[in-house]
Amino acid sequence: MKQVVCISWGPKYGAPYINRLYAMVARNITPPFRFIAFTDTPDGVRDEVECLDLPPMPGPWPKNSPGQWGKSRLWGDLPGLTGNFLFLDLDTIVTASLDPFFDYGDPNQVIMGLNVARFPLRMGQSSIYRARCVMLAHLLLIYAADPLGVADKYRYEQFFVQKNAPGGVAFWPRKWMRHYRIECIPKFPFNYFQAPRLPRDTRVVIFAGGPNPPEAIVGKMEPDAPFMTPGEFFRDRLRQGKGLRALQNFGLPAPWIEDHWRE
Repeated sequence: MKQVVCISWGPKYGAPYINRLYAMVARNITPPFRFIAFTDTPDGVRDEVECLDLPPMPGPWPKNSPGQWGKSRLWGDLPGLTGNFLFLDLDTIVTASLDPFFDYGDPNQVIMGLNVARFPLRMGQSSIYRARCVMLAHLLLIYAADPLGVADKYRYEQFFVQKNAPGGVAFWPRKWMRHYRIECIPKFPFNYFQAPRLPRDTRVVIFAGGPNPPEAIVGKMEPDAPFMTPGEFFRDRLRQGKGLRALQNFGLPAPWIEDHWRE
């Protein structure tokens, strides 16, 4: 039985994202499978999804850290789950079969994406990872003993997992997971006149660091940002004295995302 897990807390994502993710998984997986959402907002979630209560945080939330430390709730015992599960971020889009993610590599090892934002360092990306239930339970003890200290040291929960997972971690094949902002949007200056593309052999696209799929579809980098043409965006950044990195932070509309980001 394939088990797919996601987590949602607070009002940011909730049922609309859970439902879309379920639909994308269902279109790209060979049954039988379970889809489990650990959430505090189950209202409106489709019936096929198993909604389970959020496990408690193992300590206070490290507010000064940019990491998604809420994912730590999945490191310990998960009632109703045994064996391996595949975790997906709610803002991930699934573009091809997920079946290989369940068979790849050592079933007793954590397998993560390769963080392309820190590619030379070979750091992990937890937007899609596979793990065995309870195998990361000792991380809860380390974290609970000093949550703020752990967060200050590692900054991101995925780096903490990578450094402390039993037996270390392995990475998915490079082409399976693509980072939208870094790998789908063309590099400056081509991002101003070439639309984002879906690289060949991609199975999932992650949106770590934004934009989220709804914004990427229409060519916005932030939910509340006004829509700007390429020329308007370029002139706006120059007026603000922004450098090359800010000029790269632009993407034309990517309507192909809608082909996947739907129920």
